[in-house]
Amino acid sequence: MKNFMDQDFLLDTKTAKHLYHDYAEKMPIVDYHCHINPQEIYEDKKFDNITQVWLGGDHYKWRQIRSNGVPEKLITGNESTDREKFDAWAATMPKLIGNPLYSWSHLELQKYFGYTGHLCPETADEVWNLTKEKLSSDELSVRNIIRSSNVKVICTTDDPIDSLEWHIKLREVVDLGFSVLPAWRPDKATNIEKTDYNEYIQKLSSVSGVSVKDFESLKLALKNRLDFFNENGCSVSDHGVDFVYYYPADDAAIDAIMKKKLAGDDISLTEQYQYKTALLLFLGREYHRLNWVMQLHFGCKRNNNTAMFDKLGPDTGFDSISGYAPADQLANFLDALTLTDELPKVILYSLNPNDDAAIGTIIGCFQDSSAVGKVQQGSAWWFNDHYEGMRAQMKSLAALGCFGNFNGMLTDSRSFLSYTRHDYFRRILCQLVGEWVESGQYPNDDKALKELVENISFNNAVRYFGFEIK
Repeated sequence: MKNFMDQDFLLDTKTAKHLYHDYAEKMPIVDYHCHINPQEIYEDKKFDNITQVWLGGDHYKWRQIRSNGVPEKLITGNESTDREKFDAWAATMPKLIGNPLYSWSHLELQKYFGYTGHLCPETADEVWNLTKEKLSSDELSVRNIIRSSNVKVICTTDDPIDSLEWHIKLREVVDLGFSVLPAWRPDKATNIEKTDYNEYIQKLSSVSGVSVKDFESLKLALKNRLDFFNENGCSVSDHGVDFVYYYPADDAAIDAIMKKKLAGDDISLTEQYQYKTALLLFLGREYHRLNWVMQLHFGCKRNNNTAMFDKLGPDTGFDSISGYAPADQLANFLDALTLTDELPKVILYSLNPNDDAAIGTIIGCFQDSSAVGKVQQGSAWWFNDHYEGMRAQMKSLAALGCFGNFNGMLTDSRSFLSYTRHDYFRRILCQLVGEWVESGQYPNDDKALKELVENISFNNAVRYFGFEIK
């Protein structure tokens, strides 16, 4: 029997252990998509206890605590103490066998707190007291967590109207040791069906200095903000869409749709999709102009529990996998940008693992000499970033594409302790590659294997995004 989550956790072969410990484990981290707050990095925030780090905004954990029949007051809100929330999580943990949260939580306890036991109600006092003491030290301030994790680049998630105040201030910090860059997330400008769309357009008008009244002025306002983001180090965009739309319409039709919405009238589903198609095509061309990467996240059915959405709002643990993401529209969207030679570098993520093969074949249709792995399948995302999900995504990509050009892992997290997800990913990567080697499917060529795992762990992303490493 193997020891619980020891140094060879998830590594079963000699080759896997060699590749991980000698190569992958030592590589720095590029976290090119996350949801952490740059203000907290600038202020070098310290946390009072583990609940503030683990449970303050982690809807992954909230879902599982709810599954354990725990009252909502012990999960979210201000009706319970941090210790009570922690105890609710500790009571849930023993039931999470096979869930990545079990592995991630213990990897974090091991790396940042030196704790090698397992969290359960019987050890809750021990873990609470140990982590509280450690978090009170400067060693686990936000900046030092990032440095000790060997993180070199962080891309946050930022709305076009954001002032980027904290990114600008962070650039002035001497010897920070890592870069914190903005990433453009224009979902509020895209989601014309939302009730707050008109209010958002007013804010965009104010910030951009362009009075947005139609599609042409919207494009001008967004171009103004794109250039501002570009001047402040942004090279990454990200979109959360239901699916990748392709409902083409001319600018006059889009103008009419926008004016209808801005006048307070309802728009049809077809009009919504026509607007979103036009806007995403415009933005794709702008990303090509700026040499940015376009990330497209799709396949999610959001806010399924209306009562809880009304109570807690979005991103609180009530989303699921969607079964509708038409591959033909995705291909047509990419083709439309290719026809005018304005296809940017693109990374595609579907929350539905059934889309893996379609994505793997579509990306092969749009590669060219302007970039290595120009159109990519992103790493297993959200409900798929567990052991089996990561293996399935990597095996599908390897079978249908050029696995050696894969950009590897990102945290997609709101927690500063989540960098161990890169460790989890790299162990799975090395185990999978080790299996291929030891079964005779790939030669035991150490030079080639070293290059493969180091590139997927770090080097490919640096090259693909064009990051400068401090």
